[in-house]
Amino acid sequence: MNASPISTPAPDAPAGTGAPAHPGAPAEAADAVDAITAQWAVVRPDLETLPMAVFGRVYRLAHAMGERMDRAYAPFGVSRGEFDVLATLRRSGEPYTLSPRQLSDTLMLTTGGMTGRLDKLERAGLLSRSPDPHDRRALRVTLSDRGREVVDGAVAAGLAVQREALEAALDEREAEELAVLLRRLLGTTAG
Repeated sequence: MNASPISTPAPDAPAGTGAPAHPGAPAEAADAVDAITAQWAVVRPDLETLPMAVFGRVYRLAHAMGERMDRAYAPFGVSRGEFDVLATLRRSGEPYTLSPRQLSDTLMLTTGGMTGRLDKLERAGLLSRSPDPHDRRALRVTLSDRGREVVDGAVAAGLAVQREALEAALDEREAEELAVLLRRLLGTTAG
């Protein structure tokens, strides 16, 4: 099998040593991703595992923050997916109305998935569906006053959780730099 086109040597420090996983990386406590890349270095020393280290951490970070966001939104009676629907309507500006198709496209959901969320949010009185005045075959989804109160509270709670996580690890300049780097990476990898 051919070696990776990136010729940086794989880490050879054993898992749990606290040694940097890659040249130039700061010496910080080793994590589970370091253990995984160190194991690969033993069984496949020809592999350059830096991409695994980056994306493994991005995935784990998204999962951990997703759970924290669920807990932040729970007091408002909404899940992350339901928050996303309410937030999309809120961000659209007054009159906080979109079509189900616009919501589905923005949230990258199937129409079936969107219908389930809309049903639950409508039953909770957080939004309403009504005929589109310009197209009798279509519907409009509108954020209710109560829905606006819920999403405004939930977004503030979620941002507080995210800020706390950032401030525990990064200063403001590092957080801004990370946002720029992630935007660049997302721009080259997302559809």
